[in-house]
Amino acid sequence: MNSLVATSRNFRQAARLLGLDAKLEKSLLIPFREIKVECTIPMDDGSLASFVGFRVQHDNARGPMKGIRYHPEVDLDEVNALAQLMTWKTAVADIPYGGAKGGIGCAPGELTKSELERLTRVFTQKIHDLIGIHTDVPAPDMGTNAQTMAWILDEYSKFHGHSPAVVTGKPIDLGGSLGRDAATGRGVVFATEALLAEYGKSISGLTFVIQGFGNVGSWAAQLVHERGGKVVAIGDASGALRNPNGIDIPAIIKHKGAGGVLKDFKGADAMDAKELLVHECDVLMPCALGGVLNRENAPDVKAKYIIEAANHPTDPDADEILSKKGVVILPDIYANAGGVTVSYFEWVQNIQGFMWEEEKVNNELQKYMRSAFKTSRGCAEHMTAASGWELSPWG
Repeated sequence: MNSLVATSRNFRQAARLLGLDAKLEKSLLIPFREIKVECTIPMDDGSLASFVGFRVQHDNARGPMKGIRYHPEVDLDEVNALAQLMTWKTAVADIPYGGAKGGIGCAPGELTKSELERLTRVFTQKIHDLIGIHTDVPAPDMGTNAQTMAWILDEYSKFHGHSPAVVTGKPIDLGGSLGRDAATGRGVVFATEALLAEYGKSISGLTFVIQGFGNVGSWAAQLVHERGGKVVAIGDASGALRNPNGIDIPAIIKHKGAGGVLKDFKGADAMDAKELLVHECDVLMPCALGGVLNRENAPDVKAKYIIEAANHPTDPDADEILSKKGVVILPDIYANAGGVTVSYFEWVQNIQGFMWEEEKVNNELQKYMRSAFKTSRGCAEHMTAASGWELSPWG
């Protein structure tokens, strides 16, 4: 299902449960601004290449807007959907941000570092008058990282003067926050702990399947392992692995850090990547692309809990199927809000000119994630009582 169609469908269902006025519902679906730009750059071989960049600003009622990604499948619909999700995510996390998303349709792994730098700088030149410390603050997402944010900051500063608060997720030496790199994965684990506590459970002793081993998946796996959880299967674009006795997560992180690919790790058995999402486990964490759980594979999901660490990994058809099966799904607009929450902390630090210790960052993140869970859980219970529906899969 198209990501924008899926996101809008979920919002309309929520709007009906909340009893929103039809005009308000429609206005909340319409983005504030959509921008499409052509980014033409010289490649290292002397040829010219053109890439399409997007910036969708969905809503700024609560504060500055957020987000940027590089991926071959980036298009206007996907960016629009992600901008909308960011609006709801920052509201759920109760941070003073709105929703935006930017992206460039490219395969970052196929571009050299110098080509990525030129592309980022040209994109920034095209949108520099749309972003700003109090209007729109880009942060890293799929295919982008601290280096990308450093290039945006440098290029933006050529037009507007040194402005470290204009991006978050940047290198520490340029005003980045300690703890930002692990923030989304750490927030996923805090969210998981909050959910499991509702059922008298903890991470320790439960089995986990993690789909995606990038920034979010690797940190989530590491933190689950540290808390006594058993990761029995894991996968990324290179392939998938399983070990019923638990995969040695520190060893696989060391393997990847040394330049190895996940599928070549010797401490687990290879498995069909298509079987990863339906592998036997207590907790399933989709940490990669959207739409991976759908009407085709949802009936075969064996997990008792799904933690949506990726953006919209479960399409609406799969939501209905999994709900009927009694699977508990922790929504992405809460589960992966750790990244934008620590981005907010970074922004605050930049504006104040006062940097926090990493322990403070992590403690504050835990407080925000716990508070957001409590508030969202209370809202779900209130809507359930008001609508007369059976209690939702939240509990």
